[in-house]
Amino acid sequence: MRPYLAAALAFCTSATLSAQTVQYHSRAGVDFTAAPDTGAVARATNDLAADPKNVDKIITLGLAQSAVKQYKEAIATFSRGIALAPRNPILYRWRGHRYISIGAFDKALADLTRGNTLDSMNYDILYHLGVAHFERGEFSKAADTFIRARRRAPNANEFASVADWLWMSASRAKRPTDAQGALAAMTDTVKMTTPTAYWQRLSLYRGITTPAEVLTKTDTAAVQVATLSFGVGNWYLVRGDTANAKLWFHRAVDSGGWPGFAFFASETELKRLH
Repeated sequence: MRPYLAAALAFCTSATLSAQTVQYHSRAGVDFTAAPDTGAVARATNDLAADPKNVDKIITLGLAQSAVKQYKEAIATFSRGIALAPRNPILYRWRGHRYISIGAFDKALADLTRGNTLDSMNYDILYHLGVAHFERGEFSKAADTFIRARRRAPNANEFASVADWLWMSASRAKRPTDAQGALAAMTDTVKMTTPTAYWQRLSLYRGITTPAEVLTKTDTAAVQVATLSFGVGNWYLVRGDTANAKLWFHRAVDSGGWPGFAFFASETELKRLH
């Protein structure tokens, strides 16, 4: 067997066997692990082993790993792709996103900044770059990035997602004009493909619902609870009500809704408010 093929097989076999590795150790001391492979990782591994320098197949494997929360393994896979194709912006988009998924925001920012340098028109890169800035507490930079991302939102769902993050970022940066501008286009005539947690949070920001109404009986998934709870907590924080903000941030963390962006943001806010 050729040396590079043997190395590829060893790499891929290791990634497959590490299915339930610890991915994130929370501030509360909880270890969050990956899920076992349901077949997609094994198939992508086999495909890549037959063509180990194929960047598209590397991305396919990384996405399969990401789908079962094998984020550290996905990061290693995308890193391998970057070694082969250092000017491919999509590799930085996905590795940066996965760095966010394990709370490595400095590395995420570096990757997404690099990806944006290579392709300044890519919506997904801009969106996640904004998230990385927000998670680092760089709210004004986050707002500027989401303003850019909003121009390239591919559909109503993504437009709502950007509006939500833009409102939060601009509000925290004390830029009320931009915050209100984020809500101006979010009318009930916006045709959402599927209602999302962001739309529910936007209803709160717009004054349509109350904090108690943001979470409904159907909102039981951990990431959904974390996402909605952080939105309410941030809404209270913007209003200077730190007591209620902390209650909702605790609710987000207690949900176990890792690896949602809101879970990490809630951890960070609780640390700041301690």
